[in-house]
Amino acid sequence: MTQFDSSTQVASSATHSQENSEPGGQQSTPNRVGIEIESTFCPTEAESPFDTTEWELRTAAIKGENGQLLFEQAACEIPAAWSQLATNVVVSKYFYGEIHTPEREHSVKQLIHRVARTISDWGVADGYFKTAEDGENFYRDLAWLCVHQHGAFNSPVWFNVGLYHQYGVQGSKCNWRWDEAKRDVTQPENPYEYPQGSACFIQSVQDNMEDIMELARSEAMLFKFGSGTGTDLTTLRSQKEKLSGGGSPSGPLSFMRVYDQIAGVVKSGGKTRRAAKMQSLKVYHPDIMDFIECKSREEKKARVLIEKGGYDANFNGEAYSSILFQNANLSVRLTDEFMEAVERNDSWTTRWVTDSSKAGPTYKANEIIDRMSQCAWQCGDPGVQYDTTINKWHTCPNSGRINASNPCSEYMFLDDTACNLASINLMKFRKPDGEFDVERFTSACRVFLIAQE
Repeated sequence: MTQFDSSTQVASSATHSQENSEPGGQQSTPNRVGIEIESTFCPTEAESPFDTTEWELRTAAIKGENGQLLFEQAACEIPAAWSQLATNVVVSKYFYGEIHTPEREHSVKQLIHRVARTISDWGVADGYFKTAEDGENFYRDLAWLCVHQHGAFNSPVWFNVGLYHQYGVQGSKCNWRWDEAKRDVTQPENPYEYPQGSACFIQSVQDNMEDIMELARSEAMLFKFGSGTGTDLTTLRSQKEKLSGGGSPSGPLSFMRVYDQIAGVVKSGGKTRRAAKMQSLKVYHPDIMDFIECKSREEKKARVLIEKGGYDANFNGEAYSSILFQNANLSVRLTDEFMEAVERNDSWTTRWVTDSSKAGPTYKANEIIDRMSQCAWQCGDPGVQYDTTINKWHTCPNSGRINASNPCSEYMFLDDTACNLASINLMKFRKPDGEFDVERFTSACRVFLIAQE
């Protein structure tokens, strides 16, 4: 597979919980020439892109490790060429509606039409295509590519796009959009009219209680619509520092407990898929050792519950649901300066968040790297992000530095931005003689990139 993204900087940091899109809201401008689309994939003689493959009825079922039935939906209309695994994933995760109700989707045709038709109609309404015929060619090719497993959008597209435009689904006010006419951020009455389509968000947090709690709310809303989010917590003062009014601050780890519980409760897209979350801390933060060790300590608790208490060792079982920090990836952001200290076997001094000129706790640099390695061996975290190198490779350095990533770490960009992903199945472009069909691959990428935009 190859994966590419369409990145969008969020218009206002005050509204960074939602992406800034306004589909279908702008009419074409006189000086803009629309895109011409020639039908490349869907044969012109086919009445519909769905007529280009065989279909069959299947049962989608997912069972737990002990054989218990976790999900089942019968009589699902699926392309005959699809695997049972693809069937189970699409039906259980992406079909809209409460199961065993008339509103429930029962065919891949419904799912792909809902998404492809809505995106194509937006393009026509916005004057994105030169003619309505170009828009129809785009719809046919996009639907064909999805039906024949040449490409796929990120999950929030399948979760959210088309629910209002095809089914009239309504929701309460909870997201934001960019209003091109007003040149401002506004809150729509119905979130599904301006659906959240991006999977990857990076959010900032400031060192005050209002913003710390606002991040919790923003993360919950992103999880609700199926997206993931990452935040660097280095901006939060250490528990070893002082509050302006006296007393000691809670520190990043205390608030990580709150964020962790929210991620555990709010399932992604309202499905059984876990929320995706990343938290990072730069290596010069005074609480860095606690951050490195926090997940490993919790892992030890889980082992006691499993070995001594007889609790289920399944990751979704009660042992792991009883401990902290299980709903986020943790990464330490390392600098070249720190790595050079490791090479020299030097000490490493952290810095207060409130005054970086003041020294915090000092450790041996090798002690830090050793603890990171040991903890990662024990529980898989923390990961590593090379902060200096990441910012050396920054494509937009004048717009600000890169502080964080999305949960999977393939999206590294500015704070308070979002990224829309799609994937292309490279094996679909392998010719019988083993050569790669660059021309068809390029055409497929063009279709998906237009859809993402």
